[in-house]
Amino acid sequence: MAEEQQKSGHNNGGNLIPTPEEVATFLPKTVAEGEWEKKWEEGATQWDLGGPTPIISHLIDTGSLPNGKALVPGCGTGHDVVAMASPERFVVGLDISENALKKANESYGSSPKAKYFSFVEEDVFTWRPNELFDSIFDYVFFCAIEPEMRPAWAKSMYELLKPDGELITLMYPITDHEGGPPYKVDVSTYEDVLVPVGFKAVSIEENPHAIATRKGKEKLGRWKKIN
Repeated sequence: MAEEQQKSGHNNGGNLIPTPEEVATFLPKTVAEGEWEKKWEEGATQWDLGGPTPIISHLIDTGSLPNGKALVPGCGTGHDVVAMASPERFVVGLDISENALKKANESYGSSPKAKYFSFVEEDVFTWRPNELFDSIFDYVFFCAIEPEMRPAWAKSMYELLKPDGELITLMYPITDHEGGPPYKVDVSTYEDVLVPVGFKAVSIEENPHAIATRKGKEKLGRWKKIN
């Protein structure tokens, strides 16, 4: 497993990325004790891949990401934001963690791509910019919020997208573990909140590009805002 993660470039500085079941044993205590910011400050973020999500790299390589303006909610240290950014795609990374965004700016502020992305400290549930987005990529944000907040998440995704905009969800973790975060999900978890607000599933597929500890626990869902 370690060899496979090292080959993928996502071993978090030499540490194995824990499984969602393992994360669910330590992260709830961290959140309850108000130490989320402290985790980012200390770099004790075992869930951070240390680089772009492999499926994002694949979508970029195959020309499968929409152009225009893109949003990554819960962007953390911004790896996916920077990977997605290009002259054809301006990407906004959104997070409520000041320390996470500080690290993102320290890592990528001088990137040659810097004019194609920005990091914004805001709450996705209340933030409404003047310009809507052509696409949104959600990975480990949906599974981190309390399940009762999922309808509000869907409403925000709808309100932040342009008509006919695309929501790309990497559905994770598809497991049977109890508690969280991360909270377990399945396809119906997304359908139950996205379809009622005006989304239609374009495709839902297994993710063959998942890192070792997440293989078989992820599906890629692509949704269109239809009304």
